[in-house]
Formats: sequence, structure tokens, C-alpha cells
Amino acid sequence: MTSAILKVGGMSCEHCVRAVTNALTATAGVRTAQVDLKEGKAVVEYDEGKTTPRELANAVMDEGYTAEEAV
Repeated sequence: MTSAILKVGGMSCEHCVRAVTNALTATAGVRTAQVDLKEGKAVVEYDEGKTTPRELANAVMDEGYTAEEAV
């Protein structure tokens, strides 16, 4: 397991947090996803053999938010 931090844009409420969390946890290989509305980020623990930070960001973008891996 490894982790990635994603910068997430466009979240404005707890519904947004749930949508992003659900999108991330539905991605194969994701163990946990902690989404912080105030900080605009998500910390994701995942199996690097099953997904990548780019795929995690794509899952968030599919929900209508912006996302990129924090460096």
C-alpha cells in the first residue's frame, strides 16, 4: 500500500466531500480516502499494483471536480 495526496477543486459542501470520497473508494485498489473540504485535498491509501494517482484524479474529475496529484 502507498498513499497519494490529491488537490481537489470545486468542493463547496459536505455533499461534495461524500461524492469525492465515494468516487475514490469505488476505484479498484483504494483502501481508504480521507477528503478535507477546508484544505481542498484528499489523502488516498491505495494498492499501487491496481491503480495510479492519475486514475484517482480521473475518478474525481468524472464527478465534476478538478483534481491533480499534489507534489
